[in-house]
Amino acid sequence: MPSGPETTPETTAEAAPAAPPPAPEPRPGRAVRLVRLARHEARRTALAAVAGLVLALAFPPYGLWPLSVVSVAALALLTRGRTVRQGAWTGFAFGLPFFFFLLRWLHVVGYDAVLGLSVVEAVFLAVLGAGLALTSRLPVWPLWGACLWIAEEWARDRTPFGGFPWGRLAFANTGSPFTPLAALGGAPLVSFAVALAGGLLAYALLAAWRLRGGPRGVRAVLPAAGALGTALVVGLAGYAVPVPTKADDTVNIAIVQGNVEKPGMDFLGRPLMVLNNHVDATLQLARDIKAGKAPKPDLVIWPENSSDLDPFQYAEAYDRIQEAVRAVGVPVLVGALVDHPGKSGYIDNKGIVWDPVTGPGASYAKQHPVPFGEYVPFRDQLSKVISRLQRVPRDFYPGDRTGVLQVGPARLGDVICFEVAYDEIVHDTVAAGARALVVQTNNATYGRTGQPEQQLAMSRLRAVEHGRAVVTAATSGISAVVAPDGRVLQRSEEFTRDVISASIPLRDGTTVADRVGAGPEWALAMVGLLSCAAAVLTSRRARADETSNRKGQ
Repeated sequence: MPSGPETTPETTAEAAPAAPPPAPEPRPGRAVRLVRLARHEARRTALAAVAGLVLALAFPPYGLWPLSVVSVAALALLTRGRTVRQGAWTGFAFGLPFFFFLLRWLHVVGYDAVLGLSVVEAVFLAVLGAGLALTSRLPVWPLWGACLWIAEEWARDRTPFGGFPWGRLAFANTGSPFTPLAALGGAPLVSFAVALAGGLLAYALLAAWRLRGGPRGVRAVLPAAGALGTALVVGLAGYAVPVPTKADDTVNIAIVQGNVEKPGMDFLGRPLMVLNNHVDATLQLARDIKAGKAPKPDLVIWPENSSDLDPFQYAEAYDRIQEAVRAVGVPVLVGALVDHPGKSGYIDNKGIVWDPVTGPGASYAKQHPVPFGEYVPFRDQLSKVISRLQRVPRDFYPGDRTGVLQVGPARLGDVICFEVAYDEIVHDTVAAGARALVVQTNNATYGRTGQPEQQLAMSRLRAVEHGRAVVTAATSGISAVVAPDGRVLQRSEEFTRDVISASIPLRDGTTVADRVGAGPEWALAMVGLLSCAAAVLTSRRARADETSNRKGQ
């Protein structure tokens, strides 16, 4: 019989089915991936944190403005050539210590508040870091990086809850060569110039690093020298910008800083104490005027919350204000918290023009109340979890118009406290006809923490931006007079009773920044976002070309 096909171990092995491939390992969870990223990026993370702290030192009360350029350069170097995820991590590591150190004045509320706000703000820096990493492979990357800084500030100034502009590069440069650029494009142009100078410095350092051990001819050093020279030109460009300061008129003012009982959350002390302090200081001013020891002003300015009781609800408060105004004999701009006339349960933070003859008249209500300080978002839900929010018993209601007020012979623009940080509010106030700006503020909660100095720096920038004198009136300091060129002419000490008498210029002319408004900011932010889109398209095209080349081999 014929035999069947011969079988061998080899044929048997060939006929056997192939073993299934090993199952892929499950992808690690997000927390595990973040931990691995943190370990891998430990050195870079530490350097980013140091760079963030360096940036904080550029702001008041330290005011070491050149460090703003250095820190921007450091972040550019730390994110260059990295993945988007690595760039985001580096940006967050940069932003968290920066904001924690800058905003540590919030510790009077609680360090959890400092940390919480710092984390929220650092998220914007994480997005910036991702964008810097993404665009670092494009030509002229320092330019795109500077535009991304503006996009980050644009977003952070507006969201969430209306934004929080603290920490803008411009606010660290209110007395630097970059400052006059504010007269051309406002705070965004100052920030852009600082960021561009920092990016160019980073480019110069990279180019110089590549020279080590290599040829040192003119052509070799040209990239580093060119970038460094351009950075210097950007830094010195402000000196070529004219800052208009010529007065169309002048007005004599007196700022009354009545002081408070003590710093911190309980600065109000007993009812009427803050009001009585300002009344007594004004009555003393009236006696000094009568005795020839002080010049008679055309108007007097009291700070925010100078009346700690609603004068329209408490007759004693009304009478005390009336007594002081009649004694000094000129209109007084009074800061007071008053019940909202149409919204039961809400209050207005107001500046009220109080005339010695006719009494209270025109007023301005703060347009941008501070979230969690002057109103509580999601009050019903959050108050059950955070009992501290109960210290804000009623919400402030936002005003709906600019603060241009006729105070005696002067048409002044009233801006209350943190509103000085917001471009649009100040710009609209000047556009509505303000000939000088008044910042009524109450910094008693944050006295001796550096916050009053940071806010005064913003007033200095606004003066240059709009070509207006800026008068800051504070309950406990710092009260100050800022010239249209940004110089601080007079200022008070904190937690002292003081009266500042000064003659300030009134101006009708406008700066280029007044005329262009937010245009430069929007344009630069859009360029930054478009550069990210260009980087994504370039990366995809490069990968597609690489895949095509592999298939053709």
